[in-house]
Amino acid sequence: MRRRLRGLLLVLPLLPLLPMLPLLAALPKPAHAGEDSSLQTTPAKRPRICLVLSGGGARGYAHLGVLQYLEQLHIPIDCIAGTSMGALIGGLYASGIGADELERRLAATNLSDIAFDRDERSRLPQSQREDEFQYPISLAAGLDGGKLKLASGLVQGNKLLTLLQNWTAQLPADIDFASLPIPFRAVATDLSQGSEVVLERGSLPRAMRASMAVPGLFAPFAIGSRTLVDGGLVSNLPVQTARDMGADVVIAVNIATPLQDAAQLQSPTAVAQQMVGILIQQNVKAQKALLGRGDVLIEPHMEGMSFTDFARGKDGINAGWEAAQAQQARLLQLSLAPQEWQAYLAARQHAGPALAGATRIDAIEIRSGSHIPASYVRGRLAVREGDLYDAQQINQQLAQLASHGDFNAVTQELVRREDGSNVLVIEAEEKSWGPQYLLFGLGLSNSFNGHGGFNLQIGHRYPWINDSGLEWRNDLLLGAKGASLESELRQPIWGGSGSYLAPYVQIRRRYVDVYLDGSDVKASPVNEYRIDSAIAGLDLGVPLSRLGELRMGMSYQHVKYSPSYNLPPDSGAQFQSYQSSQPVARLRLTIDQLDDVLFPRKGYYLSAEANRGFGGEERRFSDLQAKTLWAFSRDSNTLNVALEGASSLSANSAGLGFTLGGFQHLSAYAPDQFFGNYLLYGRLSWLRDLADDALPGLRKPVLGISAEAGNVWQNRDAFGDGPYKKSLSLFLGGSSPVGPLYFGVALGQQGVWNLYLQLGRVF
Repeated sequence: MRRRLRGLLLVLPLLPLLPMLPLLAALPKPAHAGEDSSLQTTPAKRPRICLVLSGGGARGYAHLGVLQYLEQLHIPIDCIAGTSMGALIGGLYASGIGADELERRLAATNLSDIAFDRDERSRLPQSQREDEFQYPISLAAGLDGGKLKLASGLVQGNKLLTLLQNWTAQLPADIDFASLPIPFRAVATDLSQGSEVVLERGSLPRAMRASMAVPGLFAPFAIGSRTLVDGGLVSNLPVQTARDMGADVVIAVNIATPLQDAAQLQSPTAVAQQMVGILIQQNVKAQKALLGRGDVLIEPHMEGMSFTDFARGKDGINAGWEAAQAQQARLLQLSLAPQEWQAYLAARQHAGPALAGATRIDAIEIRSGSHIPASYVRGRLAVREGDLYDAQQINQQLAQLASHGDFNAVTQELVRREDGSNVLVIEAEEKSWGPQYLLFGLGLSNSFNGHGGFNLQIGHRYPWINDSGLEWRNDLLLGAKGASLESELRQPIWGGSGSYLAPYVQIRRRYVDVYLDGSDVKASPVNEYRIDSAIAGLDLGVPLSRLGELRMGMSYQHVKYSPSYNLPPDSGAQFQSYQSSQPVARLRLTIDQLDDVLFPRKGYYLSAEANRGFGGEERRFSDLQAKTLWAFSRDSNTLNVALEGASSLSANSAGLGFTLGGFQHLSAYAPDQFFGNYLLYGRLSWLRDLADDALPGLRKPVLGISAEAGNVWQNRDAFGDGPYKKSLSLFLGGSSPVGPLYFGVALGQQGVWNLYLQLGRVF
């Protein structure tokens, strides 16, 4: 009886709830998020959830994995605060691009090329390919008023900004980031004040670019009157920014690169990077202290993945997913029921500002610097007033213009003025280290037999001397075996065709060792010729689309050959002097379609030149020479085929003619050991990428084998007859900070061999 009374007493308080049972039964079921989901109740008013994404370069791929896991658990994101790479991923996600779609786009994009502003070489003007070929040291330096200036960053971030503009093309140029599908904030650092700058309105792609301006890598980025750099210096994990956005719950994702052991810091650059890392660690620690018990901290484990490992994007995504999954129990408490999740997605999809689908351009405004006229920029754009605004199409035109090498960056945005007009604003920012530019090259060779050499190259470029684009080009070479100075003016003609007139002068002195009878054995030189030349001429240069260029013209040349020393007249071993002065017609063809100037994996290169002298019959000289290189690759293997030929066309040839010998020109033999009036040479090289093997100081290391064959002849009747001289080389190479570096051994005939160290480009 007592049990019945006790049961009745327990039931009586529930009687008023009986009419509500059908309503309780109709409530949505708890969220089901895959096999690991658990039941939970959804509060009547859910908390405001803000996602905080830190900087970390390529490690930022982990943010994608976290986003994908949050979407699978049906966790809504009400606001995002990001720094650097976190600002990039967070800004794109906030603009309406889903996590899976963002992964698909990034997988189809070479972020390494984007991050380092690498253009396909075939898209560059021939003058740039020419300079890249001759000057492999990538140091951006210039002159302004007699003062040396350096670029403020290794890369300018042009391609990154273009990518961000293309992917957010639906957004107006001046918006409140709170009106995006997901409210967003990007954190940057004021370079002048050293203070935190929270970007909350304006151009979304520009805000993301500014937040990613990593000091020393990306150039600083100007927004308004402020010059901004990476926000990681002041707030790499912007928890406080999320709180200021009204976050009740913060999900913070920290991907900052961990500090290295001091014993692993082997260079000043590594020490400087460690110092920046210490600053970042300190502000991250301060921001972590702002997290409460209800917040979630996710720290993916990406051991061995560096700031620039963009090729390991999938590893980063997996690490982010696994780190988020480790917080599943806490995250499930924030999950929405299926119906609520769909309603949230629908609301997010239709939120945010967007340009009308048929927005027309009412006016075009060009903003350029003091040296390059706005008319030059305008003349190379196909877009006109009245056209529909197509961000991708305009960016393609600007990318081609930027590849000419005249600007730091060429950017665009569509601005809506107070009168309702839509103005396309093109900003052509001139290089900050100009208006005159310096180029550098260095060459060293050593055969470990007491013989070696060096070359120092300095280039000077002074473009835009006048409004039509006149350029002054100077090239100085100083070396152990000679020196030269070339000076040339290039005046564009025929509008924007790329053609030019080029008056030039060249003064050159070089020393060539002479070997007795061109002996096949390892020998010492018996004499040395000094060759002095002076040339003045005028060329017409015509571009061949994107293939290369053709130059033709007339010059007056003076050449003198002088032996450095001689034996007595009665020795029977006299070396003759020779000189010639005459007009010469020249035709030169250059085609450069190699993908990489140092270690090409695909493409081809051709250089051919014909000279026709008009001097007296005894002194007249004419010649024809050509060389070509073809590169083929598959996986980690590359095959290079090089061919070279030269022929004297004069009835009475004098001088040394053409030479063979030296590194990758019959490597087992001494430089210029063989000389004659006719030459044939071929080289077949196999290279194996050693990308998985870190070699100190070398980028893109390779192991290579070269088989060479060639010969020279004095008389036309013998041209092409065998036997050919042969050489076989085994070498280790790679790209160093000052150019390509090779170390190898070469074997020739009759026991000839050569051990060599070579710094500098190879044909």
